[in-house]
Amino acid sequence: MTIKTLLGACSAGAVLSALVCGPAAAAGFYVQEQSVRGVGRAFSGEGADTGSASLWWNPASIGGTKGAGDAYLGFHYVSVDATVQDAGSTIQRIPAGLPPLSVGGVATQTNPIDKGYIPNLGASWKVNDQFAVGLSVNAPFNFTTRYPLNSFTRYQALKSNLLNVDVQPTVAWTPVPEVSIGLGFDFSYVHATLSNALPNLSPLQPDGASILSGKAWDYGWVVGGQWRASDTVTLGASYRAGITHKLDGQVTVAGLLGPAAAANVSTSGQASFKTPSIATFSGRLKATDKLTLNAQVQHFNWSAFKEIKVTFGPQTSISPQNYDNTTSVAFGADYAVDPRWTVRAGVQRDPTPTPDVGRTARVPDSDRWLYAAGATFQPTQRVAVDLAASYIHFKDTTFTSSATAFAGTPLNTPINMQGTIGGHGLVLSAGLRVSL
Repeated sequence: MTIKTLLGACSAGAVLSALVCGPAAAAGFYVQEQSVRGVGRAFSGEGADTGSASLWWNPASIGGTKGAGDAYLGFHYVSVDATVQDAGSTIQRIPAGLPPLSVGGVATQTNPIDKGYIPNLGASWKVNDQFAVGLSVNAPFNFTTRYPLNSFTRYQALKSNLLNVDVQPTVAWTPVPEVSIGLGFDFSYVHATLSNALPNLSPLQPDGASILSGKAWDYGWVVGGQWRASDTVTLGASYRAGITHKLDGQVTVAGLLGPAAAANVSTSGQASFKTPSIATFSGRLKATDKLTLNAQVQHFNWSAFKEIKVTFGPQTSISPQNYDNTTSVAFGADYAVDPRWTVRAGVQRDPTPTPDVGRTARVPDSDRWLYAAGATFQPTQRVAVDLAASYIHFKDTTFTSSATAFAGTPLNTPINMQGTIGGHGLVLSAGLRVSL
């Protein structure tokens, strides 16, 4: 295998690694801001609520509802203040046997995660007393991270950008008034871009660079049900299948000098990875005429994201990821102050799936607590305005990972990254719901 093939395969794998940077407000690379109402109560009880604003959590949410249908539009502003700090990252240049040296660069990086906006929308139409159809558009995986050219992270990450749009047509069936069953299909578009520096053989030479991009349409499904056990209790459950994403991409490596120049390349490649399946269990209890209590548990099968497979010409490269399965738990409440105003609040515990060994600067992720509050103003019977805010506290954690430039060749250059991650986030959301 040539130096060019080896480096190209490694770089194509890196673009997929960029896809799984920790987003602002959920563990792993999952973005849970799919409903303003949900933000306000920390995503508790979403799978047991009704209307198109809950379609992401449960396709049965549009079954058995009153009226001809509804429409929803939400908008979320996400800001994360994070610090990534070097804790002894090294590079071991040739010839073999030399002691490792510091990677150099600026050791403290602040706010590498871009502030951003997440929109979502949905609509439902009642066909008859038993059937309803709906459509939702969401951005479940969406982020941008940036590090400067002189960052200590440069060999691992400079810019990582991911755009994901998920379109979900849905049908719901209500065979009896107490039970609804829903089925949705996911049409998921992904576009990703990644850049990172590559080391030349001498520390006196400027770094080379790798720029990668890829895009794909892929498909999945979601099924769910709701049981209105009584006038005061609603239970919901759903299962969203993981999606295997297969990206067609472009790999460009430039700026490598001397013997390493053989790795400079511009060519196409393909890569694949699988997102986790999600099982959601929700409940809502109307404790009084004004107070409704909410709870939700979500289990993420992150172990499905066990590897990134890259095809580059005739070669295949596999990069192990070994994410851990996680379970998030949320509790919240809605309180109807009067016919026009409802206030809500909630708390969520959301652990990270990233393993302690293997976590990288590309994945500034850690366990987090989410605290939220919100309100709904209903000026008319058909129109509701939702407002919400949440604060996310990230647990201080470390990252440790190893990689090798020019692996398997005489230019073999091990790079060991070590650092710390800490920070907090803020989400501000506004939305509109209209009954048809």
